[in-house]
Amino acid sequence: MNCPFCNTPDARVIDSRPIENGSGIRRRRECLACKKRFTSYERAERQTRLKVIKKDGSRVPFDPASVLRGIQAACGKRPVPEVVKQRIADQVDESVHRDFEQEVPSREIGRRVALGLRDVDQVAYVRFASVYHDFQSVSEFQEELTHLVDKPPAPGHPSLFEQPDR
Repeated sequence: MNCPFCNTPDARVIDSRPIENGSGIRRRRECLACKKRFTSYERAERQTRLKVIKKDGSRVPFDPASVLRGIQAACGKRPVPEVVKQRIADQVDESVHRDFEQEVPSREIGRRVALGLRDVDQVAYVRFASVYHDFQSVSEFQEELTHLVDKPPAPGHPSLFEQPDR
């Protein structure tokens, strides 16, 4: 691993810790040349590459970073800690890989993200839902808001990552 400060390939590992329920490792490293410290992360690569079926029927590789970007956009300027956003993205990633073997509809990924956001921040949920549901009118948007007010989120939403009906 190259040092991010001086680009030297020689670094020693100072500390290693499991992350994400043991599915990854966080390593603290020290560059042998400039003596600066940095963090690296390792994850096991999945054997099968999951494809996302987009609305237009095209298929693209599943990208957990794309899920996180959508969550971050919905949470813009909201008091949602970065660790919570990452946790939602990780849960979506784990659940779609568990529930789908080769292909997953983008709509299903969006549903899981929306449910995760609903439990964390209702404004972020509404922001995300406005894109996910593709509201065509103010009345459709208002109907979703009414539903949200009438039925507040349950802590630890139990149906968030259950296997969907296919």
